Formats: sequence, C-alpha cells, structure tokens
Amino acid sequence: MNPNPNPKFRLQGLMLASLVFIADQIVKYAMLGPLQLKERGVIHIVSFFDLRYAENRGVSMSFLTADSDGERWALVALTAVIAAGVGVWMWREKLRGDVLALSLVLGGALGNIVDRVRYGYVVDYADLHFGAFRPFYIFNLADACISIGVLILLARAFLIGDKDAGRGPDVQETASNADIVEKS
Repeated sequence: MNPNPNPKFRLQGLMLASLVFIADQIVKYAMLGPLQLKERGVIHIVSFFDLRYAENRGVSMSFLTADSDGERWALVALTAVIAAGVGVWMWREKLRGDVLALSLVLGGALGNIVDRVRYGYVVDYADLHFGAFRPFYIFNLADACISIGVLILLARAFLIGDKDAGRGPDVQETASNADIVEKS
C-alpha cells in the first residue's frame, strides 16, 4: 500500500467539506431569512418532520453549554482545535472512504463554528419526531453531516478493519531476521 496520501483524495475531501459548509450556510440563511423560522417558531412539513427553530449554545445534545461570552469563545476555540485536528487527519489519510467521511465532519464542524462566531449559538431547525417521541434533538445539516461522517468512520473501522494488518514492513523484517538466524 502506498504510504503517501493521494493528492486526488485530498482535493475531493476539500471539495466535499466546502460543499457541506456552503450548503449548511445556505440552508441556515433560508431558515432565518426567507422562511423567518425564528419569528414563526415552527413550520409543519409532514406528520413526522417539522422545521422548528432552536438555538444550541452547547455542543452535541447541548453538552458543554456556553452561557457567557467567555464560555462562548472558549467553545469556539475548542471546536476550532477539534476541526483543525480533523483537517490534519483528513490531509494525512490514505483511504478515500475515510477522507470523504472526515470531510463530512470537517464541513459540518466549520458550519457550526461560523454560527457560534456570528450568533453566539448554533442555529438548529430539523425536528424529526414520531408523535411525542423524538429520536434526536433538533438538529441542522451540519450536525447530520458530522453524525454521518462519524458513523462511516466507525463502520469502516469496525466492519472493514485493516486487511493488511500484520503484513507491514516490521513483520516482514522480523521474518527475514528469523531466516538469517536459522541460516547461521
């Protein structure tokens, strides 16, 4: 296997991350601007899905809620560091599927960071529900992309795994050393 990342995969990853980011910002603009979701509160779409305005001042599932300006900027810094780590991982990754999954995470993270910088919170609007049962908190496109990217990474790690495990240069070198010892 080639030890260097494929520049083509990097470009595809950057393009997908950019697409996710731009799409997320366009949808949020539509929610706040033309649809006036903040003022309307709720727009019923179908029996199990509504557009419902929510401000998420924390991270996933409102964990680490930032109620003050200092906490807000600390959360921006923390999520920016995490996004930078995802970006570095994506840049170094060799497998196309992992690059694309990481790009979903990166694009979504950047979309939510921009919200937090601009508004002090993340704009959420997607409300999937079955009667009173809500399998998820109210979320947005960025959240969905982050979740899908993480699920792809987990599925690839647990289901596909590293098919070349145990065949790396260290194992081959050890076998060669054993042959040398036997010949002595």
